[in-house]
Amino acid sequence: MLASGTGSLFQALLDAQDSSFTVVGLVTDQPEAQAIGRAAIAGINIAVLQLSDFETRDAWNRALSDAIDYFTPDLVVSAGFMRVVNADVVSRFAGRLINTHPALLPAFPGAHAVRDALAAGVSTTGSTVHFIDAGVDTGEVIAQRSVEILNSDDEDTLHERIKVVERELLVQVVKDFAQKKAVAQ
Repeated sequence: MLASGTGSLFQALLDAQDSSFTVVGLVTDQPEAQAIGRAAIAGINIAVLQLSDFETRDAWNRALSDAIDYFTPDLVVSAGFMRVVNADVVSRFAGRLINTHPALLPAFPGAHAVRDALAAGVSTTGSTVHFIDAGVDTGEVIAQRSVEILNSDDEDTLHERIKVVERELLVQVVKDFAQKKAVAQ
């Protein structure tokens, strides 16, 4: 799993582990990410790859790819990982590299999706789980769920309501992936 922040999506997957899937590792780019503490409590191995520790972005991407590969995951979940990965990483894990996004893609791609949805004045936004491709939030959509925007919403309240849906959606997608993989074997 790839995460940069609080790790609430990471925790949702930890809590949902069952016979269909297990979380095998955490890769983060932030040494102070709260996800690290969650991983430590759960006994999950952690790799911290701070971008500033590498001479080039390409070197960081190679290290990221190697760290993911070390954990030998069947599925790579980017959940709140605030870095764009390069084409080599995308290619190496094609078809099993997914991302969550707090909007109904293709609407509102990028890092400010919740703010952008509010600014656009739309009545509905939501959460998307999609495959990662070479673009930013342009990969094939796997699943989406809507969230109504309330008149009282600001960026924080709307984002919190989206996160609830995002956690449920991500768990369902991971379980669906695990069941299909088990059937395919």
